[in-house]
Amino acid sequence: MNQNVVSDSADVYPAKFVSKPWGREMIFAEIDDLYVGKVLYVNAGESLSLQLHNEKTETICVVAGRGRLEFGSDPDALEGAAFGPGDVVHLPAGVLHRLSAEENLVVAEVSTAFSGWRDDVVRVDDRYGRSGTTAP
Repeated sequence: MNQNVVSDSADVYPAKFVSKPWGREMIFAEIDDLYVGKVLYVNAGESLSLQLHNEKTETICVVAGRGRLEFGSDPDALEGAAFGPGDVVHLPAGVLHRLSAEENLVVAEVSTAFSGWRDDVVRVDDRYGRSGTTAP
């Protein structure tokens, strides 16, 4: 990681971008055993996996664009809600969820970051062939 140390207690470094089949994510905070901060850029017409996390808890806020959020405990009986700028959802561990973009969508996400958080995804359904995997 390229870091320019500003002082003994602050670091300045570039955010990490990760390409995704639905767009990309920018990881701007990654503090082990505390939290992760991301900005997700979801292209219009695309959607994230229908997924859940066994341990990770997330809170998501729409920054720009419009989409739809599906959530619940049963993949055959999910609730749905329109999701627009300023809307926030808290997703406790174990809750199935999927975010779809009706137009280009930008969301901020913060989540818990215990050891192994990157692999804590159970994909129930995925239009990009990643069902059952933890692949990015």
